[in-house]
Amino acid sequence: MNRPRLPLLRTAGRMTALVAAAAGVLLAAAAPAVAAAPSGRYVALGDSYTSAPLVPTQVDLNCLRSNRNYPSLVAASAGSASFADVSCSGATTEDILYGGEGALGIALPPQVNAVTSTTALVTVQIGGNDIGFSGIIGDCAEASVSSPLGSPCKDRFTAGGTDQLRARIAATAPKVTAVLRAVRQAAPNARVVVLGYPAILPDSGYGCWPVVPIAYQDVPYLRGVQKALNTMLADTAAAGGASYADVYTPSIGRDTCKSSGTRWVEGLVPQNAAAPFHPNARGEQGMATALLAHLN
Repeated sequence: MNRPRLPLLRTAGRMTALVAAAAGVLLAAAAPAVAAAPSGRYVALGDSYTSAPLVPTQVDLNCLRSNRNYPSLVAASAGSASFADVSCSGATTEDILYGGEGALGIALPPQVNAVTSTTALVTVQIGGNDIGFSGIIGDCAEASVSSPLGSPCKDRFTAGGTDQLRARIAATAPKVTAVLRAVRQAAPNARVVVLGYPAILPDSGYGCWPVVPIAYQDVPYLRGVQKALNTMLADTAAAGGASYADVYTPSIGRDTCKSSGTRWVEGLVPQNAAAPFHPNARGEQGMATALLAHLN
């Protein structure tokens, strides 16, 4: 594959012009639950929501990967015997299965190659790039300038009576199934967990244009698209013998419209270290907490 590797939901370039005793008892009680997570080899597969571009500290510039992303936090908490994080910004299901190249143009092997027969835990967070969410966000932001109170994005993607984005989600399901099948073949005894995506837009209402430049009437539409993507991932995980970790629900109220000290996902102009429309360190910690709770 000879194509640039860019983060999921990349928008910055296109849109710049657009503008304590009790506590000790509680911690002690929680410790056995964390220890119950698989402590053998842990392999993390995924895209930029996993790799955490621009979140300090970046340890792989080709994949824009942070050592404070949720897999790193989970590996430390679970005491993983060994840990391989091969997540990469811009990754699709094809990159997991067949390889590609990173942001620096350096070739990458298939992510699934990191999964071995002795692997105890595999996490997978993929699908956003398969449906083209980077282009979707860019198109919708640009369209909002001329119709901030309307639904220019929804009108475009549902023209002719067919919702193109729902169709893309449906087309991605068998690709995720293929990923899970490959993981299971490589590690028959591993615990496999598929993660969804945290809330990008508010879980209710019409957003916060122009702070987050999505037209008011497009916010409910895009929220529905993200929820449909997460539902597909949950259903595909169940059908493929994996479990599903919900990171959307704990992220409600922590979307791009919230204050810089609250949000998990940054907006067009990040106020915390992160790529635009990507999780910051708080979001990565939140996903780690949700994953650990799921594992236990």
